[in-house]
Amino acid sequence: MAISLQENGFASKIIGVDAIREHEKKAIRRYIIDEAMPLKEAVLQSDIIIVATPVDVMLKVIPEVLDLVTEKQVVLDVGSTKERLLESLKNHPNRNRLVAAHPMAGTEYSGPEAAIPNLFDGKYTVLVDTADSDADAVKITEQLFESMNMDIAYLKAKEHDEHTAYVSHISHISSFALALTVLEKEKNEGRIFELASSGFGSTVRLAKSSPDMWVPIFRQNRDNVLVILDEYIETLSKFRSLLIKKDFKQFYQLIEEANNIKKIIK
Repeated sequence: MAISLQENGFASKIIGVDAIREHEKKAIRRYIIDEAMPLKEAVLQSDIIIVATPVDVMLKVIPEVLDLVTEKQVVLDVGSTKERLLESLKNHPNRNRLVAAHPMAGTEYSGPEAAIPNLFDGKYTVLVDTADSDADAVKITEQLFESMNMDIAYLKAKEHDEHTAYVSHISHISSFALALTVLEKEKNEGRIFELASSGFGSTVRLAKSSPDMWVPIFRQNRDNVLVILDEYIETLSKFRSLLIKKDFKQFYQLIEEANNIKKIIK
């Protein structure tokens, strides 16, 4: 976001705050940020504060940020879960200056080395429970994401967490599980590299994602993830049962049904 907002002219200055000092230094060297500061100093000097941490850390950091802001500043969180966070903030006197957002874009990599330009072009961002935010804060947030060529959707916190369990969180669990299965059975890593196609690579790409980011997401969205995980396991069992029965006609039909996803995802 720092790269995009500087390149498109939305931001005139980017101040970085990171718990790891080396990350701040790398971000400065790569011109991702203009300078680094402690959290309090950075908040006091900023018009817009974007909190991009693991979602468990947000439970601590966002109240600290909201304690410092005025009615002229805007705070954004860009986390992958919303219900627990927003419930914890409902009585904060500056809750109205927070706009809960979830840009639906990312890679499996983390740290300043993973920052890339044009990541958000043509993607969606979700704004959550905007009725609880001041109208001017929502408008500024909309302008920010529109400047990055993003489309905007609006959801309630509960709806958001349910939908992301289906379209994002279960994908990561599936990828972690497949990677573990292959690593356990294919002890010869050379064979994996020789035989693995681009299809396998795209399927397990998400398994490279950071546990520091994803364990908190699964912790906060546990109930929704359990529901979809049960449904997913039931579907896998159907495929297994058909293989046992050698019922490839029905197997064919299931794959045809799955092909309907191409009407939605190009």
